Amino acid sequence: MQVRDWFVERQPEFAQWRQDLHAHPELGFQEHRTAELVAAKLKQWGLEVHSGIGRTGVVAVLRGERPGDRRIGLRADMDALPMQEKTTLPYRSTHEGSFHGCGHDGHTATLLAVAQHLSQNRDFAGTLNFIFQPAEETLAGGAAMIEDGLFTRFPCDEIYGLHNNPMLGKGRVAVREGALLAACDGFTIRVHGVGCHGGMPQQGNDPVVIASQLVGMLQTVVSRSLDPLVAGVVSVGMMNGGTAPNVIPDLMELRGTVRTMSIPARETALRRVREICDGLALSNATRIDCEFGLGCPPTINAPGPAATVAAAAARVVGIDAVDDRVTPLMASEDFSYLLQECPGAYFFVGQDGHFCHHPEYDFDDDILPIGAAVFVEIVRDRLG
Repeated sequence: MQVRDWFVERQPEFAQWRQDLHAHPELGFQEHRTAELVAAKLKQWGLEVHSGIGRTGVVAVLRGERPGDRRIGLRADMDALPMQEKTTLPYRSTHEGSFHGCGHDGHTATLLAVAQHLSQNRDFAGTLNFIFQPAEETLAGGAAMIEDGLFTRFPCDEIYGLHNNPMLGKGRVAVREGALLAACDGFTIRVHGVGCHGGMPQQGNDPVVIASQLVGMLQTVVSRSLDPLVAGVVSVGMMNGGTAPNVIPDLMELRGTVRTMSIPARETALRRVREICDGLALSNATRIDCEFGLGCPPTINAPGPAATVAAAAARVVGIDAVDDRVTPLMASEDFSYLLQECPGAYFFVGQDGHFCHHPEYDFDDDILPIGAAVFVEIVRDRLG
């Protein structure tokens, strides 16, 4: 029997798990019911279970029947989004304002299915660490688990994770060596001016004009400070200020994001944003404060693990359904923190339907056997 067939035969059971999780979504660091459900199933299958890692995370250890020193980590995220679901599904969210709109219910169910399969098929050499992570949506859960000793308590030589991707097409798997997802850092910029009457601008120092100049100048960060072959984007998503149409305000606030695909590009972009703010403040005889809310680094796949994923996926879906040079996305993922500590790879499993974070999104249960089978093939490859 092919490993994918094993998961297909049991798909109705896995779908029940997933739909139960979907009906009971929990936000980051509030995944108490989810973590309890996960831990209970893992204990039932005989795994060594550790709860409360990174507050609400769960790690389960499974050792193979054959001796071996290699240690592999498999990770799934568990948290939901703070948004209202707009589907009419029979298992739609029962928690107002919380919704599994990114498929983490499916990721969790997928990794549970893998754990069940491998607990019954331990013919591998080494140790598996199943990592169920909280709070991915806030980009805080991965770092919290690391700070709580994830890799010192559960060492991994390699680590792997997956995400559904409605842009990819159902039944396809995609991965790439190098940067797959972007770093994302937020900024808040406050342009201080001198308020005055709208008809007498000479009596003030107009922060609206300065802020408008700043928006344009920030676009030169990517076009003139980064290598044209290195992707990046600076976006201003909010501009706030003023209380009346005939009054020049004394303050404008801008908020936005800087997204980059490499560590050097990230460092350059953040430095240039601050330098532009400082220079514009000097030229306008005012003060501009720039604060960064540093997010996660880029998600960078190591060459060996990326090749392992591609080969494993080819055995599951066929080589024609595998894209091993998928175009990177400017979205972000805190699996990147884990990849900074341990080489590994993150990959996509395609599905149809609405894209993630859409209020009518739903994880496709039909793709669960694909993701699960790829995970198992990775284990066979690396711990065979």
